[in-house]
This record gives sequence, C-alpha cells and structure tokens, in this order.
Amino acid sequence: MKKELNIGIGYVTGRSNVCSVINSYYKYIKEQMTKFDRKVNIIFYILFDLNYQGAEREDFYNLKEEVFEEEGIEIRYITPEDIESRKEKIKDYYKLSSEELDLMFGSGHARGRNTVMYYAYQDQMDYLLFWDDDEYPVACVKNEDGSITWKMQENVAKHIEYMEKEKADVTIGYHCGYISPIPYMNYETPEEERVITDFIESISNEVVSWKSIKEKFEKNNGVTYADENISNGEGAYEQQKENGRKFVAGSTLCLNLRHIEKIPAFYNPPEARGEDTFFSMGIGDLKVIKVPVYHFHDGFLKCREIMEEKFPTKLKMIKSSDKNVEKRFYKACLGWIKYKPLLMYVMDTENYREKMESTKRKLKRSIKKIDSLYEKYNFTNLVDALEKYDEDVEKHYQEFLDTNRVWKKLKKKFIEE
Repeated sequence: MKKELNIGIGYVTGRSNVCSVINSYYKYIKEQMTKFDRKVNIIFYILFDLNYQGAEREDFYNLKEEVFEEEGIEIRYITPEDIESRKEKIKDYYKLSSEELDLMFGSGHARGRNTVMYYAYQDQMDYLLFWDDDEYPVACVKNEDGSITWKMQENVAKHIEYMEKEKADVTIGYHCGYISPIPYMNYETPEEERVITDFIESISNEVVSWKSIKEKFEKNNGVTYADENISNGEGAYEQQKENGRKFVAGSTLCLNLRHIEKIPAFYNPPEARGEDTFFSMGIGDLKVIKVPVYHFHDGFLKCREIMEEKFPTKLKMIKSSDKNVEKRFYKACLGWIKYKPLLMYVMDTENYREKMESTKRKLKRSIKKIDSLYEKYNFTNLVDALEKYDEDVEKHYQEFLDTNRVWKKLKKKFIEE
C-alpha cells in the first residue's frame, strides 16, 4: 500500500481575503486530489501579519464551519504568539541565538515563508505550495473575437503530479490577469513617456520594463491572458539557468520538503519585497519544473466575484485614478525600491555603485511627475528609501548570508534527527 500524501498549502498574509479564497476553493482542491491513487491529507497554513494592512485578528477567522469539518483538511493558524513560543522552544534545542532566530522566524514576506516552511516540515508534509491571497485557480483565455474563456485550473494537483513524476525540488506555475500592480499612467508626449520610463526602470527589477508594460496596456488593457495550450495542461519543462541563475515567483511555488536539505531560505531586507528573488539566488542547481497551470492574479482585488464563479466578460484597464489603486501601487513601489539595492549588489557587485547612481538619477528625474498623479500618498518618500537602503546594502547582504547560514544549521539538525 502506497504511503499517504501530505500536502501543505501556505498563506503568508496580511489581508482577510485569504478566508474568501479558502472558503471558495477548499472543496475544489479536495476534488483535485481524487486523481491520486492514495489518501491525501491537506493542511492550510495561515500565518497572518496584523501590521501589513492594519487588519484585525478576527478578520482571519472568517472561515466557514464546513472547512473545519471537511475530512482530510486541516486548518493550522500560525499566530504571533505561536511564533514566539516556538522560537523559545527551539532556541536551546538547536543552539541558536535570539538574533539568529529573528532572522528566520516571524511575520513579513520572507520570515513568514520560512516559518511556514519550518512548521510544514515539522508536520511531515511532503510538499508545500505557497499560494498568495489575491490569486484564484482559473485561467482567462482571450478568443479571436475578444471574448474571454475562463478555465478552472488543477492548481494543486498539477504541482504534485510533476513533483512525483519528475522528482523535482521546486515547481512553479504561471500567472494571468493583473500580474503587475502598476496602473495605467497617461502619456501624451514623448517627454511624459520618458518620465514614466525612468520611473519604472528605477523601481523595477530586470524582469519588468516599461516596454513590456506599455505593450500590455496598449494591446490588452494591461491584462496578461493565458496561453490556451498551457491552460489545457500542455508544455511542462525543466527550467534552465539564465546568466547562471534560475528565477521563480513566490506563488504558485511548490517546495519538495522531502528534499529539504536542498531548499534555500527566503530573505528580504526589512519591510521590503524580493523574498522570491533572494530565494531564487539559492536554487541554481536544483531541479525546477515549470508546471502548465495558471493562477489568475487579482492584483487590485477588483475581480473578487471570480471566487463565486461570476466571470467578467471584459477585464478593464486599471487606472491610477481608480479607487484603492493608489495605496496598492504605493506599497508595491516602496517594497520594490527597498530591495532594489540588494538585488543590484548581489547581481553585479563590481558595478554596483555606477548602476545605483544611475537608478537614483532616474528616480529623482521622474518622481515629482509621478507624485502629482496621486493625492494621498507621498511618492517622493521613495527617494529617501532608496538612499537609506543603498547605505545599508552591505548590512542587508550580510543578513541574507546569515539567514541561509542559520537555515543550513537547522537543516543539518533535521537530517541528523
């Protein structure tokens, strides 16, 4: 008789939308598991951060009673108190200092993921799938007549299928929908477009460019549509290195916890993003499979009706004037700008200073115009943030190294046990 499959689904979240996602899809996830020839146990890990969006604790407990009663499904909350208690228990056992524990465990994008990964491994999960709270397991395919076909995606089963078949270390899926939190910014002259180009280049990484964003806005209202063949489950492949590295996104990202000794830690500078980017720095020699399955990214939470299977007939352009867009965009920009120095430092230490000065010039040239588009948030704060994180880049680089050093120490103990 084959061993049961234990699958963790991890949410590191500051938004109550996570409850709507689980309420909407827990049965669908269980249905997907019927394709496997053995019993499957699922644990939903919910690590919530009360500081990220100002949510209240009770916001994260709005799950249906039926979810808790569903056989084969368990809900595991990881509260701030749980984390502190667990840190005290493992401090002496693993012979780690408080400072070392603080690098690995806690809330926030990277530490939250490390914490969920630790809990899932201790709970003997075989695989851990990270799923962001603004994503739905459905693909939007644009037809020749402009209409949209919506296709449900076996978002959990596909990852497990390829993990089992390919003996992968990591699997990563695709995204469609509103992938970027960058709204449409009007430009009527070449000068205005140059301002936007400077701004996007100053805040983004090498994957994002104004050219690619502009094409999406002009062609599809800023929406990324799914490839029909991929949405049908065709075209899995093993990811190869580009410039010596492999890059993955944070969701849907599945980790093979049977290969825990190979899996790196997540890291981001304080209050920054980039946790998936710095995780990617450690996966160059791992077997990474790109799985043909989509998540619809509802980056501005404008399409929540999808969770009720009310699919839009048209996906509209998100403009900077739209309600609630400013806050989302500002937070994204701040999170990006705070990890930009470390990314540049790790990618090209030798030319870091030259590239950083160029980034600062572009940001300073563009920031006043960008700030004029918004009323509530002061986008000029990005300049101060960039300069501060530039000053601290070597400190953050050492933290990045130390986080993985601590994680390796933990993994060594895991294996010895």
